Amino acid sequence: MTKLGNVLIPVADMGEAIAFYSGTLGLAVRFRDGDRFAALDGGGATVALVAAEERVAGEVTAPSYRVDDVARAVRELADAGATVVRDPEAGPHETRAVLRDPSGNVLVLYAPI
Repeated sequence: MTKLGNVLIPVADMGEAIAFYSGTLGLAVRFRDGDRFAALDGGGATVALVAAEERVAGEVTAPSYRVDDVARAVRELADAGATVVRDPEAGPHETRAVLRDPSGNVLVLYAPI
């Protein structure tokens, strides 16, 4: 099963970003991990605000897909033409990997620990 779980948005200042996305845009904050990560309710997918240490996709906004098995999904996507940017690795809350689709767009795969 693959499901869009998050849209990762790199931010420079977590407090300022939360004030904008929650206070101004009206998205409810579901979870905050200090100044490194915040999850906001995007109405079906999570808007994930990520500080420097959580920018697994780099300085771009990237979709993050929840999969059952990250390593298997990486192999399948690589066989279908994706390029592996970061092999599966343990993050603070999930196993994750970063790829580029055949057009060069960054995407993240993850599975909760």
